[in-house]
Amino acid sequence: MLKTIRVDASMMEGAVSLEEGDGWLKPWRLPFEDRCLFPPDDGLAARAEMAAGVRLRFRTDSRVVGVSVAAVSGPIPVDVTRGADLLASGVIPPGAEQVLFEDLPEGENTLEVWFGQTSVVRIRALLLEQMAGLSVPPDRRPRWITYGSSISHCGAAHSPARTWPATAARLRGLHLTCLGYGGQCHMEPMVARMIRDLPADFISLKLGINVCGAASLSPRTFRPAIIGMVRILRERHPLIPIAVISPIVSPPREDAANAVGLSLKAMRREVADAVKRLQDRGDGQVHGVDGLSLFDEAWIADYLPDLLHPNGDGYDLMGRRFAEVVIDPLLPGAAAKH
Repeated sequence: MLKTIRVDASMMEGAVSLEEGDGWLKPWRLPFEDRCLFPPDDGLAARAEMAAGVRLRFRTDSRVVGVSVAAVSGPIPVDVTRGADLLASGVIPPGAEQVLFEDLPEGENTLEVWFGQTSVVRIRALLLEQMAGLSVPPDRRPRWITYGSSISHCGAAHSPARTWPATAARLRGLHLTCLGYGGQCHMEPMVARMIRDLPADFISLKLGINVCGAASLSPRTFRPAIIGMVRILRERHPLIPIAVISPIVSPPREDAANAVGLSLKAMRREVADAVKRLQDRGDGQVHGVDGLSLFDEAWIADYLPDLLHPNGDGYDLMGRRFAEVVIDPLLPGAAAKH
């Protein structure tokens, strides 16, 4: 027999807000009450109710851990991690309401239970052994917010703890808030204001590919939008590192201009110029990152099947590369601990 413990907000990490229903909590990656201010409803808001990077964090000596959810139509992948280690993976099947993980390590462990990056979940309870203890220790890890497109949402990752942001965060001991929204990374002012108002020790902005695909910003507006977003973030985060990252490789889009005249090569130049202008005006903690340093043409054949999105192995490699190329130089304290 297992005991059932109702999940509360103290256990939830990686969410911006929580919707409360009949015995369940639903994580959102936008402010739930203000979601009407983040159109389109079937675009940005729809991606924000998916649980990319969302997890339960708690400390227990139970060797059996389960999670109970309100049943949904699609499968929900679930991972259990301890620090950098992926301990177990499972799936809540369509129509089911729970998954159990057995034979977890002995002794007290701080665990994180991650939910599918493209899943909409309504979480009810933890399931633990009858005599097991449970606590929610303070999370003192540096807080990292990352913003981006489907390449940060990572729909093709092997499992929720193996998206590239989750991989990098686990490797370097960071508290992750993943704001990867498939198709919806267009540098809206409301998103910039939301990120500005969240606690953060490090922010990364992976910009360009959705703007290129939708032609939503032009050569006249793309560079000013980057500068404006960073300056909005600086209103409440004046001193933390901000990494501004240009697109990874995508062969069909490298030289071909979109409907407003932007190619990926042109976008990389625009990103670099925007960062330089910010630096020239005294922002010594804004850093430009060439997306090709994270994923370049050498990985195309094995890890970029649609010539746009990495596959599961590609996301694993990209997370490791991000830890080395971006986190290690910008957060050397995190690198030294792992």
